[in-house]
Formats: sequence, structure tokens, C-alpha cells
Amino acid sequence: MTTASVEDQTDRLLNLTKDVSPLNSSQVAQLVTQLENLLSGPNISLALGRRLVTIISNLLNASADTLASSSTRIIRAVETLGLKLEVQGETEIITATSLALAVKKVDGANFKETSFSIADHSNLQRGSHSSARATEPGSTLGSITLPASLTDGLTPEEQLQASRVQFNFYQKSTVFQDRALGQRRLNSDVLGTSVANLSISGLRENVVFTLQNKNDPEDFTVSCVFWDFSLNDGSGGWNPDGCSVQNTTEEETVCSCNHLTNFAVLLDISREGITDHLHDTILTFITHIGCGISAIFLSVTLLTHLTFENLRRDIPSKILIQLCMALLLLNLVFLLDSWLALYPSAVGLCISTAFFLHYFLLVSFTWMGLEAFHMYLTIVKIFNAYLSKHMLKFSLFGWGVPLIVVITAIAISKDNYGLISYGSTDDFCWLKNDIAFYVAVVAYFCLIFVVNLAMFVMVMVQLYQIKQQNPHNFQHRSRLQDLRSAAGLTVLLGLTWGFAFFAWGPVKLAFMYLFAIFNSLQGFFIFTFHCLIRKEVRKTWRTYLCCGKLQLEERSYVAVQNPMQKNSVIAAASFHSASSTLSSSTSSTHSPGSNAAAKPDR
Repeated sequence: MTTASVEDQTDRLLNLTKDVSPLNSSQVAQLVTQLENLLSGPNISLALGRRLVTIISNLLNASADTLASSSTRIIRAVETLGLKLEVQGETEIITATSLALAVKKVDGANFKETSFSIADHSNLQRGSHSSARATEPGSTLGSITLPASLTDGLTPEEQLQASRVQFNFYQKSTVFQDRALGQRRLNSDVLGTSVANLSISGLRENVVFTLQNKNDPEDFTVSCVFWDFSLNDGSGGWNPDGCSVQNTTEEETVCSCNHLTNFAVLLDISREGITDHLHDTILTFITHIGCGISAIFLSVTLLTHLTFENLRRDIPSKILIQLCMALLLLNLVFLLDSWLALYPSAVGLCISTAFFLHYFLLVSFTWMGLEAFHMYLTIVKIFNAYLSKHMLKFSLFGWGVPLIVVITAIAISKDNYGLISYGSTDDFCWLKNDIAFYVAVVAYFCLIFVVNLAMFVMVMVQLYQIKQQNPHNFQHRSRLQDLRSAAGLTVLLGLTWGFAFFAWGPVKLAFMYLFAIFNSLQGFFIFTFHCLIRKEVRKTWRTYLCCGKLQLEERSYVAVQNPMQKNSVIAAASFHSASSTLSSSTSSTHSPGSNAAAKPDR
């Protein structure tokens, strides 16, 4: 292509893009093709570069829908322009109405800290070393600092290629449209940087960038993200992997990322976190310490019931074992999550972690629901729960239904899982898509919670009626024991997870603390109410695990023979497993005329 023809084509593109409002997506695609042809040469002169930046800036004025099919090509065109632009001095800066581009020559083998800032679309500034002048908050649209260790991880060949740094600033984000954004929205302009044509990640010192907020981020969660071309089937999307919020004020947000690409700040309207760093850190410590304690005591509860056969003969104890197993796995995966999130390059590992975290959370909810359902059958309905393959059916439901939910979520899109950031603490692997989160977690739990709450009320009402009808059988029970029974049942049915429903507005922080304390320690509370307080478990410990004066003589018990009493014993056992404090006299209340259900046989 001759110089004259390049100038003619450039002039024609400038005229065609002066007013892009009447253009459709097909016409824009044709213009982008012509733009790519102009960029196909080995080098781009400074004069041509200025005109091409103006053309691209004009294209950014089109609507997002019109640019949707060509957005990736336009972003790539900007990168190609920066890569091929002839730099006569140390730095070349080109600005247009909606786009600014700067290219600086560097030495990849001896890279020095470099910073860029832009006060407005026509005032792009470059600084070097750590002595770059600080600016007042909100006085710049954006700035970025590249550490001196930026090229340390490159090979000698790559350091040789790293001869220039490119900086670009988009004042219009029409080419950065993420269809998976949902209710979230961009809260800043978009700035990006790259070193030659190299992919740089896993930096020892992070890239720090500052962006001016378009809206006040107060009461919302701010996230630092970069444009990932691999998301949304190759059309691109915002990804928080490797980025974190260093500080946010009313005017601006300071971010830190361990790789180079396009950055922006997201304002998460729907899934709020704790913006106060101190409270966020305290809640994180409470959660991790509580989960660690729960994991230990859930293991003790499991070992106790699996070791001693007399503790796992009835259905409630078998359900308790399944629930403890689900909660233990949930706690272990959660504790590993933050550590695994430190490796953002291992995308598959993060997706797998989020998948299993989601699965074990749903399994835990499901077994809480099955516990409530079984309790309703045995205490309220007085239904014979010892049906053929009863536990097999429960197990298939308890472990199978959650599996169907998570497989469906990942089958729809693997991007439903990945690295996300809440509050000001570390990132973690979890559900990224809002719709998937609200359908496959919130709605699922709401259903379980409502059912469990209804079952809890019915069971407590039924037991109150039994107590009123047979007061002589409950003379030995105090109000404290009744409260202890209700507390044990509340923990077992997961009703404390309901604190999440009240974590809004002025009481949000208080309920966040309650939620973190009670739910991270759920395993410890289960151990306390269903092992430590339960007499049968304590006697078993003293019989088989103690010696000397603490040891008890081993005893066996004769099974109940009265068929009229069988459901009553089941009912008592079910609630006994839930509350761990009910007297065996409850079992006689449903079958008048029954007597002496069992007696010790030495």
C-alpha cells in the first residue's frame, strides 16, 4: 500500500467516522476491517498514528450494541497501534476526544519504575521512578505505576522484546460491554497497559492504579477488575482474578493487580460486602477460626458415632452422621479456598474449588432439611420412619439433589464459578454469576429455611401439647432444659443461617457478626448439644474410653417389644437426637397403657 493510498483511505475513514450514529453494526465492521488494513504494515508513523487514534475515538461514540460484534477487534487495534507506533524520542503521546495513547521506550533488562497519569483527555503525563509527583484525590481521571521488578520474571529473550511500554485510556467504555455483568456497572473509565506484545502475570510487586469514581461507592462493594478476552465465549468480560482494592474514597479507588491488561472498577449493587477494612478483617478471622474449631469437633462427633454402634442404631443418629460429614467437608473446602485463591493463574483449580464449596454447602442445607422432615414424621405425624431402605432414600436425596444443582450451574457456563472479591479482604473462589448465586444458593436455602422453621414450630407445639397432657412425665424437666433442647434443635436445623436475611441497613454489621459466629461454629455447637450434653454419649465415652474411677461398667438394653409403643420410641429418639436432653419418659406419652419400655440387664 503506497503512502498516497494510505492517506486517502485514512481521510475517507475520518470522514466516515465523524458521525457514527447512523451506522449499523455491519457498517462499523467494514470500517474496522479498513482500519486493520491500515495497521497491517511493519510500522506506523506518528502522523498516521494520530489520525488512527482519532478514527478509533470516533468509533467509540457509537452505541454499545452497534460496536458489540467489533469491540474485541477495536481493542486489539489500539494494542497493535501502540506496538507499531514509531517513537522518535523517549515517549510519544497521542490524545483524542475519547481515547489517549502513550508509548515509552524502556530497557527490559534494566526496567525502572514508571508511572502514567491523565488529568483530562488532552493532558496525559508520564513520570519515572518512585519520585513521581503525588496528586490530590480526584484530581486525575486515572494513573498507574509499574514496579521496577516488572520484567524480572521474563526470560532474556523476552526482556529483549520488552523495549516499550504502552499506556491507553478509554474515556468511553462502549467496547467493554460484559453481558454477564448483571446489575453491576462500571464505576470508572478504563485504563490499560502492556509491555511490548508480552503476557505478564504473577508479578512479585503488583501494578498499582488509581481511577476516579463516577459515582460515590459508599454502601456498595467496589471491585478491581481487568478485561479478560477469554470470558463469555471469547467476546470478553470483566475478571477480578489477581486484583484487589487497596483503598477507596468518595473520589477515587486505588487498585493493585499482579498482571498487565485493561482495568476498571466495578460497583457491585446487588451482592454487598463489608467496605470497612477493620470489620472485614475481624469477620474474616472469626470465620476462619470458627471453621477450624468446627472442623475439629465435627471430626470428634463423627468418630464417636462411627466407632460405637450403640450410638448409630436409630435414624436420627444416622442423619446426624451425614450432616456432620457434609459440614466437615464444607469447612475444610472453605478453609482451603482463600489459600487456593492465591493462585489466580490456576483457573481450573479455582473453578473446582468453587464447585465443591457450592456442592457441600447445598448438601449441608439438604441434610438439615431431611433432619427436620424426619422429625416431623416421627413426632408430629407419629409415622413409622423405619421403612425399607429409609436411609438409602434419604442419602440419595441428600447427596444427589445438590449434585444435580451444581452440575446444572456449571453446565450452563463454567464462568459461573471463579475468583470474586467481597469487601477489602482477600479474594476467594465462589459463584461469580449473580443469577446463579441467587437461584442456586439463596433460593435453595430460603426453601430449606422456611420448611425447617415450619417443622421447628410444629414440633415444639406438639411437644408442648404432650407436656400439657402428661405433666407427670415431665416433672423432672426444668425450663432451662427446655431452652437447651430448643437451642440444640435450632443449631441442628441450621436456623441460625437465617441471620443473613436481617443483614441489611443499619443492623447489617451486627447481624453479619452474629451470622459469622453462629454459623462458623455450627460444628462446635453440634458437638456440644449432641455429644457433650447427651447422657448416652457421655456414658459410652466413660465405658469404653475411660479407666479407673471414671470408667462405667458396660451394660446392654432390652429392645422394646410393645408394637403400640414403637412409634413413640422413634419419636422420642428423633427429638432426643436433636435436643439431646429429652427424658425417655416422652416415649410413653403417645401410647397410653404401655409400661416399662426397657430395663437394664446386667
